[in-house]
Amino acid sequence: MSGDVAVLGAGMHPWGKWGRGFVEYGTTAARNALADAGIDWPDVQSVVGADTVRGGYPGYVAGATFAQALGWQGARVTSVYAACASGAQAVNTARAQILAGMADVVLVVGADAAPKGFFAPAGGERPDDPDWLRFRVLGATNPAYFALYARRRMAVHGDTPEDFALVKVKNAAAGALNPNARYRAPVSAEQVAASAVVADPLRLLDICATSDGAAALVLSSMEFARRHGARDPVRIRAVSTVTPTYPKAVLDLPDIATDSAVAVQPATRSFRASIALAAYEEAGIGPSDLSLAEVYDLSTALELEWYEDIGLCPAGEGAALVREGATALGGRIPVNPSGGLASFGEAVPAQAIAQVCELTWQLRGTAGARQIPGARAGITANQGLFGHGSAVVAVR
Repeated sequence: MSGDVAVLGAGMHPWGKWGRGFVEYGTTAARNALADAGIDWPDVQSVVGADTVRGGYPGYVAGATFAQALGWQGARVTSVYAACASGAQAVNTARAQILAGMADVVLVVGADAAPKGFFAPAGGERPDDPDWLRFRVLGATNPAYFALYARRRMAVHGDTPEDFALVKVKNAAAGALNPNARYRAPVSAEQVAASAVVADPLRLLDICATSDGAAALVLSSMEFARRHGARDPVRIRAVSTVTPTYPKAVLDLPDIATDSAVAVQPATRSFRASIALAAYEEAGIGPSDLSLAEVYDLSTALELEWYEDIGLCPAGEGAALVREGATALGGRIPVNPSGGLASFGEAVPAQAIAQVCELTWQLRGTAGARQIPGARAGITANQGLFGHGSAVVAVR
């Protein structure tokens, strides 16, 4: 049996601050994906929802929430939560159902209505929750730990705030071409440097916003795709949802402790690097085969680290790639041609699905003004709290 599943449809609700509920955003994205696939809702056999924990009780059971909103028709439902990796977990669940013969057509949906400002922990006293601990014990808000990563890169690799600003300039230029992006205006390095300091060395334009938005995919077996008339669809070839290994030589918030390295040698690669490696191994490709990548740019500095983690360059050379324009549209290996989180902001359950939407449109050749000529293979990469890996390889 082939491990590939077909991407028949991709759809989104534009990112922004719309003041409405996540269910409305998700059903809009789902209907757009169904229309793109040419599939009627009653033909969907399974719905996998990526959960939000901020949108009220229905967010905990997103599969059923979206199935009900679209109109009960008997499909099986599944809901998954893995923080920022929720979308990749949803894609992986859908793929597993298809490859197991449980369903021929699966709808994957993620949507969120995010709070204003940065994310804060849910209420209550939860000393066994590492995310709660890093807020309450360390005072490490998201911008604070983004800044710690940036400072480490400056100390270890010699990166500069000017290097970080180039990432924002690149992503804003791509986002300006994307009708689903929240921020659609070009940004200069001077504008980045003039924006307010949030957590030194990162400025406001170095850090992604929180947003409302949604993304959806219609996945199917390859046999169903052929029967449906899709003879050469985009295919998902690998999904990585690996976890870290101990000992961890560099702490990765919200984890604030590691085990002893006395009896165990440190891993040869970082957690984020292991995410991509597992995807490459399953897909049977490597970084040199990529046409594009969509990575998790919570901050400009973190995008540079992803270049190294997904194997585009050796450790410490990420800044050189952005300086030479290699990762911009028209460059050797465009990264975040969608505009990335810099242009969208975080809508947590939707963002890993949105990354696959961008791969789909690029590999189809339908990405419009941001199209990468001849795109044949791409990878997504992000990371969810609590050790959730997230990477998807799509090919055509």
